[in-house]
Amino acid sequence: MASLAPSLPALRATTPGARATRSVRHLGPNWYASVMGTAIVANAGATLPVDVPGLRTACAAVWALSLAMLLALVSARAVHWARHRDRARAHLMDPAMAPFYGCLSMALLAVGGGAVIVGRDWIGLPAAVAVDTVLFTAGTVIGLVAAVAVPYLMVVHHRIEGASPVWLLPVVAPMVSAALGPLLVSHLPAGQAQQTLLIGCYALFGVSLLATLVMLPLVFGRLVTSGPLPLALTPTLFLVLGPLGQSTTAANKFADTAAGVLPAPYAHGFAAFAVLYGVPVMGFALLWLALAGAMVLRARRRGMGFAMTFWAFTFPVGTCVTGAEGLAQHTGLAVFRWLAIGLYVFLVAAWLVAGFHTLRGLVSGALLAGPGPVPAGPRPVTARTR
Repeated sequence: MASLAPSLPALRATTPGARATRSVRHLGPNWYASVMGTAIVANAGATLPVDVPGLRTACAAVWALSLAMLLALVSARAVHWARHRDRARAHLMDPAMAPFYGCLSMALLAVGGGAVIVGRDWIGLPAAVAVDTVLFTAGTVIGLVAAVAVPYLMVVHHRIEGASPVWLLPVVAPMVSAALGPLLVSHLPAGQAQQTLLIGCYALFGVSLLATLVMLPLVFGRLVTSGPLPLALTPTLFLVLGPLGQSTTAANKFADTAAGVLPAPYAHGFAAFAVLYGVPVMGFALLWLALAGAMVLRARRRGMGFAMTFWAFTFPVGTCVTGAEGLAQHTGLAVFRWLAIGLYVFLVAAWLVAGFHTLRGLVSGALLAGPGPVPAGPRPVTARTR
């Protein structure tokens, strides 16, 4: 008679460690978008051109949350790579998932920049600079690797049916480095060190901008020729705002930093470039925001429910907030100040919605569950006969 006692492998599979390992099996790099979306709420709110009592303290708390999320997610992803390398490799070979490796870079950069912007209120400036230095360096290196490796995989290994807005994720990562790198310039020795970092950020600006100009027509062409995206992917249209808002932010940060670092003609040139580049790009960003918003409303009417793609409503919109903040500073126009405030209200609302549904999905386990089993064959069909 067979023993009723569970086998040793079965006992091992039910241990807490085994359950924790299984829970990260389907944890993809797209989860870093939640860290990005949380960090941008803190970063954009701390520099908002309005005096709201308690806002900076709230932003510091949100930054601390983003740091905790980053540490937890990096640890979970390390377990994923150590215990589930088959799934990790499958993610790299999946054209829908591989571009999200750019999110790792942007999560590191956003949290690192937030340390200097607002986290210093809690941990002190020296510690904030140290944190940002480490995360900026790691994020920039990872972003450059992703900007080359993911397009390489797309060309050589992936079988792609149509362009997707997620293609922008790996190539926009260097733009995040360009926008946040100037925060560290003043903490370097004057002269060559400061100039090298600032000019290096400008080079990263070019890397990302030119790559975006290659990708964006493909995305719009796919929409025009093939119709709307599937419902769950419709929020990814907001990803197009990322390079637009982030490049405007970067141009304004260059202007803020160049004075006293670069010779006067170049410093004046960056000041003019911030407005001459930023204003038309922000105009196009608002045009795309209207188009993407209309597509999302259409998808919602057709039954679009929550998916992790909802985090696309956060970080890209946040970059437009910081871009509008920079334009408000350099033009002195109230319209950009009010634009920044309005976009920030939308950002916070989107963050609350995405965060609530993500937390609920984590508690229920639905978001970490694998795909359902595929039936071995068609279900039997019964019919009444007479």
